[in-house]
Amino acid sequence: MTMTLRLISCALLILLSPALLAAKLPKAEAVPGGIAIVPLNIESASAPVVKFQDRRVMVVPDNKRKNHWLAITGIPLSAEKGKHQLAVEANPKHRIVSFEVKNKKYQTQYLTLKNKRQVNPTEEDLKRIAKEQEEIVAALARWSDSDSLNTTFVIPATGRLSSPFGLRRFFNKEPRQPHSGIDIAAPEGTPIVSPADGTVITTADYFFNGNTVFIDHGQGLVTMYCHMSNIAVKPGDTVKQGERIGAIGQSGRVTGPHLHWAVSINDARVDPGLFFDDLQKVTTAE
Repeated sequence: MTMTLRLISCALLILLSPALLAAKLPKAEAVPGGIAIVPLNIESASAPVVKFQDRRVMVVPDNKRKNHWLAITGIPLSAEKGKHQLAVEANPKHRIVSFEVKNKKYQTQYLTLKNKRQVNPTEEDLKRIAKEQEEIVAALARWSDSDSLNTTFVIPATGRLSSPFGLRRFFNKEPRQPHSGIDIAAPEGTPIVSPADGTVITTADYFFNGNTVFIDHGQGLVTMYCHMSNIAVKPGDTVKQGERIGAIGQSGRVTGPHLHWAVSINDARVDPGLFFDDLQKVTTAE
């Protein structure tokens, strides 16, 4: 290869680097459990610091306007309908940017569990659950600065979409928290891969979630994988998009083998379907 061709090849590799390409943004749906993509209308060479409910918010370039920025804001399932505000730290002064949240009704699901402890844990179980909850909360609230954020996801596992996001759930007729992820049912041992590049925050075996992995993708974007049969990564590992992190199982509170996959943005659990054009299609694709 001549020197000229070699230089052209290197230039192409740089231009096509995932860190430099504009990632496909998730779909905007400003509802509880959704994502608000909010133009900040601030001209700045560097990204401003933005907070929603005292949590740092992901900020990405607005590709339509040079030196302008978009806040990719996760909306908690508990959010109320109406006007909400982002606090923007920018020179020469701080400002408030508002956005509107609309209402959304989610379906109801009734599940029957044979293991009564998974519905009404013992006192010892509750002590374990409380300790585990602290770890889970800390992992989902993780923030790390990143210049190579990629929100163009691949599906972590293929199978049947058995439980969509946001379901109002009842276990043995007793109400529980809304379903804050999606469930993909598949045979035990089905591979689970990382939807994007990231770093493993922690792994553990939890009372409800079973074998679990958390991955930090940067700027408050964290993904969680539960009920695994085995875990193929360890805390601190760097994983690439499509890299195997474990396999589907039925550990923890389950009615059969499946992956519970949750996506968190600024510590708000959001619908993973917003990262795909057709979630049903990609989960069943071979």
